[in-house]
Amino acid sequence: MRIAMIGTGYVGLVSGVCFSDFGHDVICVDKDPRKIEMLEGGTVPIFEPGLDDLMNRNVTAGRLSFTTDLKAAVDGADAVFIAVGTPTRRGDGHADLTYVMAAAAEIGQALTGHAVIVTKSTVPVGTNRKIAEAVRAAAPDADFDVASNPEFLREGAAIDDFMRPDRVVVGVESERAEKIMSDIYRPLYLRDFPIMVTDLESAEMIKYAANAFLATKITFINEIAALCEKVGADVKKVSKGMGMDGRIGNKFLHAGPGYGGSCFPKDTAALARIGQEHAVPMQITEAVIRVNEGVKTRMVEKLRDLCDGSFNGKTVVVLGVTFKPNTDDMRAAPSLTIVPTLVGSGARVRVVDPEGFREGEALLPGVAWITDPYTAADGADLIVILTEWNEFRALDLSRLSAAMAVPRLADLRNVYNRADALAAGFEAYDAVGR
Repeated sequence: MRIAMIGTGYVGLVSGVCFSDFGHDVICVDKDPRKIEMLEGGTVPIFEPGLDDLMNRNVTAGRLSFTTDLKAAVDGADAVFIAVGTPTRRGDGHADLTYVMAAAAEIGQALTGHAVIVTKSTVPVGTNRKIAEAVRAAAPDADFDVASNPEFLREGAAIDDFMRPDRVVVGVESERAEKIMSDIYRPLYLRDFPIMVTDLESAEMIKYAANAFLATKITFINEIAALCEKVGADVKKVSKGMGMDGRIGNKFLHAGPGYGGSCFPKDTAALARIGQEHAVPMQITEAVIRVNEGVKTRMVEKLRDLCDGSFNGKTVVVLGVTFKPNTDDMRAAPSLTIVPTLVGSGARVRVVDPEGFREGEALLPGVAWITDPYTAADGADLIVILTEWNEFRALDLSRLSAAMAVPRLADLRNVYNRADALAAGFEAYDAVGR
């Protein structure tokens, strides 16, 4: 199969590379010539473990290429995937479809034969029908079908998620489109991974419903964590006991500083907006959004208490600023709320993150970037574990505390325990829900 992938952001690049590894002929398109130049030079512009090796292997095999020429990429393609950004629109929380619709119109003008136009971008219910209208308006005689194929990739584990998915969701309206999509995903079907074929609207809704539910689990356990702190319970034991129930499961029940990233904040806001537009308020989702913002504020107050009520003049070391480990993504990360508050309150902030400096240097002005946690701890008043990178899971706590002016540890990911921290020389230790 010949595939054109429009957009080389996180979803587009990972999907394009993985499709080429299935044996398909894939051309990835982007309007940014600098990004295409990087990709053609073998450099991946995002951090995703294993992606650079997989990309270069398929480029060498002749199955994967990159271009700024959308028309040439679409010419002769069996499927054209739209994987452009759908950021939250300012003012109303809705997904901004500007890039999606622009891509649809351009695709329509470039079609030379039948193709399935597949939406990988996360879009509100009804968008695929609007895409069909945009293509038809741009090219009244074009021969095409539309399909919805939402992505469920976790940053840091995206390749494994693509190659070994829990499910693949495909929304179509014609047998012709279903046949092409089945051929594209045939390598997964042959290995018995579930391929769910449904209508367009259900496929669009599945993505939002799944992300909103996962965000709800995270927010629920964070509320339980706050209560655990008041009543003397341990949220790690509570979440473990909950997770043993097969109806609940143990995933996404880890208390922390709130969810972030490219999906949950954007998709919960969009779902809430969709509900408002259809007079069916998503009251649970709206509460999740509100509570998640409150969690970040609560974390700031934890840190303030550890600093005797004031950040002014204190040296604070923040370990991890990306929204999760194994990514350089800073979108909606808790650090974007917590670190500016520290800086704005007079703290001297040192940041250690294996990949966060890529985006963080511009997003977190006024901090010092240091590569080594022990160097960063020298003379510090507080260490904050904000992102649970593996590098921070086996720290020499005694060495850290000995280097500090005032040895205090805020473990916002519950990596360590109080007894070990105090035995290692920390005079104060605080975690989440413990």
